[in-house]
Amino acid sequence: MDEFRAFRIDERDGEIVAGFEVLGIDDLTDGNVVVRVTHSTINYKDALAATGAGRILRRYPLTGGIDFAGVVVSSEDAEFGPGTDVLMNGCGLGETVDGGYSEYARVDGRGLVAVPEGMSCLDAMKIGTAGYTAALAIHRMEQNGQAPDFGPVVVTGATGGVGSVAVDMLAGRGYEVVAVTGKAAEEDYLKAIGASRVLLRDTIDFGRRPLEKAEWAGAIDSLGGDYLTWLTRTTAYGGNIASVGLAAGHALDTTVMPFILRAVCLLGINSVDTPRDLRRAVWRRIGSDLGPRHLDTIGRRTIGFDELPEAFQAYIDGAVTGRTVVEIAG
Repeated sequence: MDEFRAFRIDERDGEIVAGFEVLGIDDLTDGNVVVRVTHSTINYKDALAATGAGRILRRYPLTGGIDFAGVVVSSEDAEFGPGTDVLMNGCGLGETVDGGYSEYARVDGRGLVAVPEGMSCLDAMKIGTAGYTAALAIHRMEQNGQAPDFGPVVVTGATGGVGSVAVDMLAGRGYEVVAVTGKAAEEDYLKAIGASRVLLRDTIDFGRRPLEKAEWAGAIDSLGGDYLTWLTRTTAYGGNIASVGLAAGHALDTTVMPFILRAVCLLGINSVDTPRDLRRAVWRRIGSDLGPRHLDTIGRRTIGFDELPEAFQAYIDGAVTGRTVVEIAG
C-alpha cells in the first residue's frame, strides 16, 4: 500500500487533463477508513468529468469515479473492521473528495455501506450509482403512494444505467413498464429485462397544451428538458414523476396545472447527498425486494483498469447500453 495507481483529473491552463498517476495514501483526501478497491463503474457523470465535457469536479486535482466497492484494510470506524466488504456511492466521490478510480480509497466511514448479504463487490458495482439512483427513485415514489395496480410507469433513457435498472426493478415489483429510448435496435434488450412496451423517442408527440391525454401512472425520467415537460402533461391523477437526470436539458417548460388539477407529484432524486439512514435503507431494499433480476444482462460489460481512459467517449456519444464495471483489482 506504499504506492498505488489512481486515475487523476486535473485542470491546467483551463483544460482538463486526466490520466494514471502513482500515489501514496497521504496523497488522498482525508478519511478514517482505507479500502482496497476491487471494482468501480462508469457513469455519465464520470465521462463528463474525465473528458471535460462537463465541469463536475469542485476542486483539482482529484481521483475520478463516483462509486466503488472493495475490502476495508484499516479503519478508525468501529462499524467497518478490516476485511469487511463495503461500497460507497455519491457522498462527493469524484467531485469534492477522491473517488473510486484508485487501487486504494481513503474515505469517511459515514458514507460507507456494507455490501448486502449474498452480493459480491462485483454485483454491487453492476448496480452501482445508477442502480442506486433507480432504487431511490422507486423508494421515493412508493413512499408517496405509487403502486403497480395504478397503471403503467414510463422510464425515459431506458437503455442507460439508471433506466435499465429501473426497468428491471419496476418489473420485478409487478409494475407495467413502458421504456422510452432512441435506440430502436435495443427493443429486444429492453423487453428481456422487463419492459412490456418500448416507445421510440422520435415517435413521441410532446403536445402543446398544459394537459394532454393522461397515459402514465408514474415516471422515472433521466432526460429532463422537453421529455420531462411532456411527462408533466401526460401523467395521470396522483402520479409520481421521479426526476433523476438532465441528459436532454435542464429547462422545464410547464405550468402549475398538472400539479393542481391532476395532483401530479414531481420528486427530485439526489443520489449524492442522500442522508445516511435513507441511503442504507435503499441499499437494504436492493439486497431484497428491489434486487435486479437481470443483473448479468444489464451489467454485462467489465473492463480492466488500464482500459478506463478509452471508455469514456462512448458515454458522451450516447452509445452505451446497460452498465460498465471497471475491475480495479482482483
